Amino acid sequence: MLNFVICDDSSHMVDRLSFLFESAFSKGDFDATISLKTTDYQTLIDYISNNSVDVVVLDIQFNNTELTGLDIAKIIRNINKKCYIIFTTSHMEYVMQAYKLKTFDYLIKNTITVDLLVETLTRLFDDISSFSNNFVKIDSKGTFIDINDVMYIEKDGMKLAYHTSFDVYETYSSFSKIKDKLPRSFVRCHKSFIVNVNNISRVDFSCNKILFKNNSVCFIGPKYKKSFMEVFENDTILE
Repeated sequence: MLNFVICDDSSHMVDRLSFLFESAFSKGDFDATISLKTTDYQTLIDYISNNSVDVVVLDIQFNNTELTGLDIAKIIRNINKKCYIIFTTSHMEYVMQAYKLKTFDYLIKNTITVDLLVETLTRLFDDISSFSNNFVKIDSKGTFIDINDVMYIEKDGMKLAYHTSFDVYETYSSFSKIKDKLPRSFVRCHKSFIVNVNNISRVDFSCNKILFKNNSVCFIGPKYKKSFMEVFENDTILE
């Protein structure tokens, strides 16, 4: 699931953009959600600093601060170099400056429609599918998840369940089919579990339990305990 945030200095525009994007998500069957809607750029920056964000929908002209959306985008880029930025504005003169900040799209406020957003989102999802190593496509419906958000992957019969910080996504597959596509941070710890060590908050080897940043839990199997412990005993850095 792609995580969107929206920031505009007008609460009316925030509500309108939220409605349009959510309508486009539904119409185009895009696996996406809006996790933050705000009129305050500092709230936006704080959120991006502490949460996984894939797409920022950002106004260019802020009337309640000396900063412009371009200034805010530069701050965002220092925090998250990989997120997509979509600018919204009524001011055409900012277009060229906006694209220098690796802007994915530039939407003129009074021309935004659901159909236009469906086109934009289709291009965005295609771009992610073609070029991004952070996202993995897990089914034929075009469901993408950010691999960094995955806590662990669970095998359940013929299905795999991707447990993320937001939700659980199921698909028909097997560990053998996905193991070569996963980053080095994913380690087998059990016949039924592969964990993302970057999202582990604590490991209790006395009861073979792994706890994650979102408070979810999985277990270490006897067959995999020794190799899993070596990851921590050798102080291995996984990226």
